[in-house]
Amino acid sequence: QVQLVESGGGLVQAGGSLRLSCTASGRVFSSHSVGWFRHGPGKGRESVAAISSGRGSTYYADSVKGRFTISRDNAKNTVYLQMNTLKPEDTAVYYCAANSKGWSVQITSYTYWGQGTQVTVSS
Repeated sequence: QVQLVESGGGLVQAGGSLRLSCTASGRVFSSHSVGWFRHGPGKGRESVAAISSGRGSTYYADSVKGRFTISRDNAKNTVYLQMNTLKPEDTAVYYCAANSKGWSVQITSYTYWGQGTQVTVSS
């Protein structure tokens, strides 16, 4: 079992920045791929970014490329999502999730989920 806790959400003006953290406890976190997903108002849950175990390959949704950066610190059992140049359309509940079955950006591949943290971007 892996337990995940997100933090760092909040209210920010358009153009601002936030850094989300996803801290894990339980099983060895470094062997898991970790993804960030979001669920915005009136939208389905979508993949935002992901980082693999090992070499740390990364994935970004087109909508966040160049603005968001995912990174991990395995010593701290933490994955970060640095979000810059935020837009109102980034408003959503952001979830992190872990996957022990290999590299994937598909939501259905992720087994362990956090409770989510709200990000609100005002115009």
